[in-house]
Amino acid sequence: MQNYRLIISCPDQTGIVAKISGLIAKYDGWIMEADQHSDLENNWFFMRYEIKIDSIKKHLQAFTDELEILAHTLQIQWQLVDPTIPKKVLLLASRTPHCLMEILHRVQAGDLFCKIEAVISNHANLQTHVEQYQIPFHLLAKRPDPNMLAELFSNYQPDVIVLARYMQLIPEDLCYQYAGKIINIHHSFLPSFAGSDPYQKAFDRGVKLIGASCHYVTPDLDAGPIISQDVIAISHRDSKNDLIRDGGDIEKSVLAKGLRYHLEDRVLIHGNKTIVFI
Repeated sequence: MQNYRLIISCPDQTGIVAKISGLIAKYDGWIMEADQHSDLENNWFFMRYEIKIDSIKKHLQAFTDELEILAHTLQIQWQLVDPTIPKKVLLLASRTPHCLMEILHRVQAGDLFCKIEAVISNHANLQTHVEQYQIPFHLLAKRPDPNMLAELFSNYQPDVIVLARYMQLIPEDLCYQYAGKIINIHHSFLPSFAGSDPYQKAFDRGVKLIGASCHYVTPDLDAGPIISQDVIAISHRDSKNDLIRDGGDIEKSVLAKGLRYHLEDRVLIHGNKTIVFI
């Protein structure tokens, strides 16, 4: 069953749920899923409704017109998303293929609903993996030209860009231009061990848990809003290679989960934090 997704955030105040729900009912909308959260510290309200498409489609224009009037009154930021239209995704990866191949497999299997526009990499070894999925592959220099990267982003006009172990910094201007649209997987449980070689840092520190973090990219390295995280237990018997092997399994699942939440419009960004309705 397909449902429109109504995403709302605004200053918290009395009567928001009643007014929005009442408006949906006025136009015969059928609410199939409802989530809301009040951030008491920042006095901000978040809502995600799924509305049965068939119940409101014939009244859609009148509904959105009246919603816009209500939004102006209540200072609401809103989106009404049609989930039958797949989001356009660009995938970036470097040498290691495990996160990239996990996403490609899940898309092909129907677990992630989106359209992979292309794969961009600064290592040629991934091209054979990608071509079997009949997806365009763009090879960049080992140290990519920022202008070429910006041109590819502009040409494809993606809804979301996924860094599937892409081990290069995204230029600051692109971070701002695509704010809230670039997702990264970092192979540690942030904020621990940000930056390069986190498995070595974890090994040197003798930690007993390692993890992975899916987060939005900002100009500050590995410091953007976190979408999804997970951990796995390790011991003093584990080598750095053991950490890399076991951590890779966590990386794949955390990135796929974070991407799915984004594709399903379950993630709302507020400042440097996220509200994730799952």
